[in-house]
Amino acid sequence: MSDDFIQFGTRTYGILFVLLVLSRGLDFLSTRIATPNLVLEGNPIARKLGWTWGLVVNLGFCFAFAFWPLPAIVISTTSVLVAARNFQSAWLMRSLGEHRYREWYVERIQETSITLYLFCLFGQTALTAGVGAGVIYFTTWERDPVLLAIGLGIVAYAVAVAFYSLLGVWRLHRPSLRKSRFLDPGSPGYAGPEPRENGKFIQICLREPPQP
Repeated sequence: MSDDFIQFGTRTYGILFVLLVLSRGLDFLSTRIATPNLVLEGNPIARKLGWTWGLVVNLGFCFAFAFWPLPAIVISTTSVLVAARNFQSAWLMRSLGEHRYREWYVERIQETSITLYLFCLFGQTALTAGVGAGVIYFTTWERDPVLLAIGLGIVAYAVAVAFYSLLGVWRLHRPSLRKSRFLDPGSPGYAGPEPRENGKFIQICLREPPQP
């Protein structure tokens, strides 16, 4: 099954296409509820496409991958898990509002030790990936390709959560790193102190909350 190419118009193709549409549709719905303006969307490509083009691209995506059972089930599994994660916090995002929720989340990140955050993120994703790896390990690939695809989908979900979470944290800390280089006398990008009118100098201080 994993190596088979499904012919268009067959019953299997129809099942896989519907499965992809439903799973991707749940991802769309959960995202729409959580962040209707895509302010909180972690995928930069999805945010750039917007709702209209995102819908068109995903329909083409479903049409194409319905020809291959293994990738179709992997994608469907990952999409359902992403939707479940979105639904978990969608009510809070919607009640606070996208911008207010983002400000609140950024404040919590800044007040948390980056080491603690990364440790908890690793714990979450590693445990999730471990479940998927267990499914893969105890599955007879030739006899149970569907279970194999589900296991791969769980692992792919864990990797996606880790990747986009780290990407968000990197973007959050990037402005601070740039300011640090700008103000560090030993850095090539150091711009020097800012002079006052009386010839004395003042030191520019960062107003970023310290990491504990």
